[in-house]
Amino acid sequence: MYHTEQFEKDLLEWDIVLTDRQQEQFLLYYEMLLEWNQVMNLTAITEYEEVMKKHFTDSLSLIKAMELTGSLTLIDVGSGAGFPAVPLKIVFPDLKVTLLDSLNKRIRFLQALTEKLGLTGIEALHGRAEDLAKQKNMREQFDVCVSRAVANMTVLSEYCLPFIKVGGKFAAYKSEKSEEEIAEAEDAIERLGGKVERQVKMYLPHSDIFRNIFIIGKVRETPKEFPRKAGTAAKEPLCKNTGRNR
Repeated sequence: MYHTEQFEKDLLEWDIVLTDRQQEQFLLYYEMLLEWNQVMNLTAITEYEEVMKKHFTDSLSLIKAMELTGSLTLIDVGSGAGFPAVPLKIVFPDLKVTLLDSLNKRIRFLQALTEKLGLTGIEALHGRAEDLAKQKNMREQFDVCVSRAVANMTVLSEYCLPFIKVGGKFAAYKSEKSEEEIAEAEDAIERLGGKVERQVKMYLPHSDIFRNIFIIGKVRETPKEFPRKAGTAAKEPLCKNTGRNR
């Protein structure tokens, strides 16, 4: 028997009221996370209250930074165990979601998870962002791209911005105070067709856990040479000011 009161109280801070079905989906999610985590490395956080706060509530913090109403198309790059896109899909079922991860075993988990939760309008794709963003049916096809990946903003922007339509948004979840990181990435973001719009700082409800979301607007098409071939963005990040790579 799980105590859901704190989770519900946290979400109420953001005016989110879960239905009985949504509560059940989050609990099923937690149970599947624990079950599959025994045979693969999905998360180091396994305690119930911590998962609820640091994974589920954290994933939903995007509502403090942007509107998610309607049938927006959303891609989660480096989805891992499904954060943040699966919690967003549970709360906003009209979202059309694509989960992208480079490890096939994680994709198998995500496929089993979305089936168990009874979610529709969501797919899990195996592949690297650098490859899939070159495909016509993926490139500049999404209203929103989200990522909680650990890469820095320069690298992450090269992975994510090519997926977004002009007029769409890239939302990068960051746990630390990342002003210096975003400043270093601004030239690369501009080169990739983006523009830093805002930074939203917050503490997760009823906690001292600091969170940061950067919203980057897609203002023009990404040049065709980006993203570069697999591995290049991390090894040779786009430099500030020079227009060249490091």
